[in-house]
Amino acid sequence: MRKTTIYTIFGLIVATLMLSSAWAAGEVNITPQMANVDIVYQGKKVRIERNQDQENKLTNSFSKTSRKCPPFCIQPTKVAPGVETVSEIDLLYFLMTRVKDKTGLLIDARVESFYTKGTIPGSVNIPFTTFTKDTSDPELAAALKQIGVKESGLGDWDFTNAKPLILWCNGPWCGQSPRAIKGLLAFGYPPSLLYYYRGGMQMWQILGLTTVPGK
Repeated sequence: MRKTTIYTIFGLIVATLMLSSAWAAGEVNITPQMANVDIVYQGKKVRIERNQDQENKLTNSFSKTSRKCPPFCIQPTKVAPGVETVSEIDLLYFLMTRVKDKTGLLIDARVESFYTKGTIPGSVNIPFTTFTKDTSDPELAAALKQIGVKESGLGDWDFTNAKPLILWCNGPWCGQSPRAIKGLLAFGYPPSLLYYYRGGMQMWQILGLTTVPGK
């Protein structure tokens, strides 16, 4: 299925979901039509919304403007041919459709120490290093099973049931999710099933969106 078709379908579904969504609307909404998004994450209902304090400012490490490059260099908008870069709104659509019905995964590609401090609700943690491992490594084998890839039995890999994935990391200066995406592509994962949320945790927090501790 073409990506434009995927997001056209997402848009139609979400338009219906938004109309029936709980509307405890404040002055700081996600869009004029969307105040919040409710999802079930780790068995609990989580409401994704923006911070209503219009004087709120970041005081953590994501308020930093400058990091040494390399390794913390500004990432290109297009991480690889065929891989679409998505926005926060696209990510929310993905949560309400693909993640909700378990046909897609939102992947926090950062190392576990970042994940446990806070993540985007709905994410699973598969560190970028996993996708650089040898195919005999049990960690990679477990990750491949999780994303719907299996051995074909001929020394090759079967992507028939591979899931659409959105991968993200710390922000536009972070190379962890781009490395994960490139590792998946080198492995043979279809680029049409890969999406890159370039904004990452920094832009998510700058927009005042909900985060939760990773477990």
